[in-house]
Amino acid sequence: MGQGAALSEQALISVVMNCYNGEKFLRQAIESVIGQGWTNWELILWDNQSTDRSAEIFQSYDDPRLKYFYAPTHTFLYEARNYALEKTSGDFYAFLDVDDWWTADKLEKQMPLFSDPQVGVVCGNYWVRNELKNRNWVARTRPAPQGWVLQGLLQDYFVGLLTLMVRKSAVDALDRPFDPRYHVIGDLDLVVRLSAKWKLAYVHDAIAYYRIHGSNETGRHRVRHIQELETWAGDMQADASVGPVFRRGGFSARLTYIKAMHELLRGNKRAAFDLRKNMPWGRLKWRLLLALLLPLSWLQRVKN
Repeated sequence: MGQGAALSEQALISVVMNCYNGEKFLRQAIESVIGQGWTNWELILWDNQSTDRSAEIFQSYDDPRLKYFYAPTHTFLYEARNYALEKTSGDFYAFLDVDDWWTADKLEKQMPLFSDPQVGVVCGNYWVRNELKNRNWVARTRPAPQGWVLQGLLQDYFVGLLTLMVRKSAVDALDRPFDPRYHVIGDLDLVVRLSAKWKLAYVHDAIAYYRIHGSNETGRHRVRHIQELETWAGDMQADASVGPVFRRGGFSARLTYIKAMHELLRGNKRAAFDLRKNMPWGRLKWRLLLALLLPLSWLQRVKN
């Protein structure tokens, strides 16, 4: 093995798990970390002032690698993630929310990809588990781009936080880790800023499970999601590293599509139709046109 691979084998991975009233699924998330073939990790749980049994469940495990911290105040999710990062000791960060879980070989498949010293971000495919319909499917069926992927991420953001791993030194070189203003899109912001300076590597196998259960943060905060994306778009246009690529286009069509689908799901087809006019022809516009032809009741079922 090369020097980079050997270094990776010795590295400590800090697994960051943010929790707010996560008792329902927390045990499965914890045990998916404990069951990893890669054993050199620590699990940092940042409890954002839960009022349920989350603390009791986490502290029931007798494993020194599990470290519990209780937030002094309740904050937005990505401000809380920053507080969790301050408690880490690892050379690499991985992220797992309490309602998701990993396959046992997740870390083993990702860590060797950091043997390339230019790789700062590693992610992978994942299963979507719909608890409401008792169905599973793979999130991505097309190959994901790798390498210098900033333009591709702006056109089609494919990174699932539950698979995200980043090099600590890459995060340290940024002016901030997560942006504390965000509750929904903080991972998008971090990965895009990292990808302006580092390569991204991708595991095509599904290495985690994303659970849809009706109370997911993005689904519960659709208006905030759009508002955060609008704020972020303005910031990225002015960003020295991201701005030149951002201004070449790609993201505005995706933001318009998200807005139009939000209007459709509210039953406002006219507003969605008007937004369609601002989109260039391409895959997203065709998807929106198809959605406009479908009954609202069917769209609501797909959303759930």
